[in-house]
Amino acid sequence: MLSRDTNQRQALLKGLVGALIRSEAIETTEAKAKAVRGLVDSLVTHARKGTLASTRQVEKTVADKDLVHKLVHDIAPRFKSRPGGYTRLIKTGRRSGDNAPLVRMEFVK
Repeated sequence: MLSRDTNQRQALLKGLVGALIRSEAIETTEAKAKAVRGLVDSLVTHARKGTLASTRQVEKTVADKDLVHKLVHDIAPRFKSRPGGYTRLIKTGRRSGDNAPLVRMEFVK
């Protein structure tokens, strides 16, 4: 998956999750966005609960305490009544170097 070994892939996904939480929208390749989408949805589901245990579950993936705080206290409360599907992918074109499809990944408003 994503032509990387396990440790590199996990680091890439954690980095993309952190960038998405920090700016609430990122532009990346379609394959990377589809790979990270399930992880982000799982983290938001945990963060919606707001308990200490669920916050620690989020901290397993997101190491930065400020990002965990932002996810649990700012982003997740927006989705209290939403059953799932917290992110959207918007196709933006193709990358000039290798013609890879690019998408903008953002949280649903």
